[in-house]
Amino acid sequence: KIIIFMKMTSSVDDLSSVLRNFLLGHVLPAESAYESHLAELHTVSERFGLTAVPPVLALLKVESRRLGLWNIFLPPSLHPIARGVLGKDASEYLPPRPLSVSQYARLSEIMGRSPAIAPEACNCSAPDTGNMEVLLHQGTDAQQRRYLPRLLKGDCRSAFLMTEPDISCSDASNVSSTLTKVVEDGHRISYRLNGNKWWATGFMDPRCEIVLIVCKMDYSHGTWTQYASARGLPANPFEGQRKRQHTVVVLPRHARGIDAVRPLTTFGYDDAPNGHAVVKLLNVPVSVDDIILGEGRGMEVAQSRLGPGRVHHCMRAVGMAQRAYEMMVLRASSRTVFGKEIGRHGLARKRIAESRGAVESARALTLSCAKSIEEAGVDESLDWIALIKVEVPLLCSKVVDHAVQMHGGAGVEGSGFLARTLVGLRTLRIADGPDDVHTETVGRLEIRKIKTEEGHKRSRL
Repeated sequence: KIIIFMKMTSSVDDLSSVLRNFLLGHVLPAESAYESHLAELHTVSERFGLTAVPPVLALLKVESRRLGLWNIFLPPSLHPIARGVLGKDASEYLPPRPLSVSQYARLSEIMGRSPAIAPEACNCSAPDTGNMEVLLHQGTDAQQRRYLPRLLKGDCRSAFLMTEPDISCSDASNVSSTLTKVVEDGHRISYRLNGNKWWATGFMDPRCEIVLIVCKMDYSHGTWTQYASARGLPANPFEGQRKRQHTVVVLPRHARGIDAVRPLTTFGYDDAPNGHAVVKLLNVPVSVDDIILGEGRGMEVAQSRLGPGRVHHCMRAVGMAQRAYEMMVLRASSRTVFGKEIGRHGLARKRIAESRGAVESARALTLSCAKSIEEAGVDESLDWIALIKVEVPLLCSKVVDHAVQMHGGAGVEGSGFLARTLVGLRTLRIADGPDDVHTETVGRLEIRKIKTEEGHKRSRL
C-alpha cells in the first residue's frame, strides 16, 4: 500500500511539473497575444462574435492535450462514465488517471496564475466543469450522449442560469422563473419555461451551445390540473416542501425562446469572449427528456455543483494571489523611493509579511476543505465549504490590494493583471452566494456542532 501511494504521489508531482512548465513556457507568453487580439475588438458584435476567440487559445489546447492536461478536473467517480461517453476518443481527451479533489486542487492553483487562459486551455473552466459534472453524475444516458461529447472535447462552451434581476438570489428558493407543466393532446406531458435571468456567465460566448437553467415548478395550468384530478393525482406533488419547488433543465443555447438581452460588465470588464448576460426566457418549449434528475430536485442538482467547484475557485484564487505576491516582492526589490529600495521601508516589509501569511492561510484552508470532502463527503463538509467561500477571497484580495498599492499607477491600470484580479476576487465574494450567507452558514453549523458535542459530554457524565 505504501508503494502504491508513493507511486501515485509521484505521478501527481510529475503532472504538477508538466502543468507548471506548460504555464511558464506556453500560457504566460501567450497572454500578450490573447489581450492584443481582444484589444482590437470594440463593438459588442465584435467582442462576442465568432472571431472574438483569440487564435492562440486553439494552439494552447492542442499542446495541453498532447501533454495529458486535458479534463484533469474529472474526479475518479466520474472518470469511467466520461470514458464511456467518449468511446474510442477517450484516450485523447481524458488524463491517464483521475485525480482526487485535493490533488486537482494543487493543479488549480497553478492554473490560477493565468485565470483567463490556463483553465480553458486545459478544458477546466467554469461553468463548464460544473455542468459536465452534473451531466455525468445526474444526467440521463440520452442527455449525456447529446451534450457531453462536445463539452468534453472542448468543441463548445456552456452556461448555468440561476440568478435573476428582480429577486434576491442569495436565498436560492426565491428563484421565480417558471416551468409550467401542461398536457397536450390529452396525454402528452410537456412544459413551458418563462422568466428573466442575469449574470449568466458564458452565455455571451459565441461557442456557447448548452444551458442549464434553474426554474420554479408551476402546476397551475388548467390542462395539468384537470389531468391530475381525473387520475387522482395531486396537482402539486411537492406542496409545502420548500426545497422541492425547483427543477433544473438542460437545453440547447439557441432553443426557441432563449434570447440574450444584453451583455453585462463587472466594474467595466466585459470578460470577452466569454461574457455574462441578461437572458429572456419566453415560452421556451421543454420536454420531459430535458429535465435533470426529475421535477422538484433543482436545489439538489444546483448544490451538487458547489462542493468541489468551490475548492477549484478558491485554489485558483490562491494562484492569483501567489502571482500578485511575487510581483509585489519583485517591485519592492527593483524600485527606489526616498533614497532606498521600497523593500527596505518598514511598511513595505509589513505588507509583504502579511501577504505571505494570507497566501499560506488561504492555501491551507482550501486544502483542508478538499481533504474533508475526500474523507467525509460533501454533505459532511458544508462547514469547510462555506468557510473557504468566505475567507479565501478575503485573504487573497488583501494580498492583491497590497500588490496594487506597491505598484501605484501600474496597479490600477485596467489592462494589467492586478486590476483585473482585484475585480475578479471582489466579484467572487458575491458569485455562488454572498459572503453574508456563507458566514451565517458557518456560524449556524459551528453552534450546532458545539451543542452536539456538549450533549455527548453531558450524557457521558
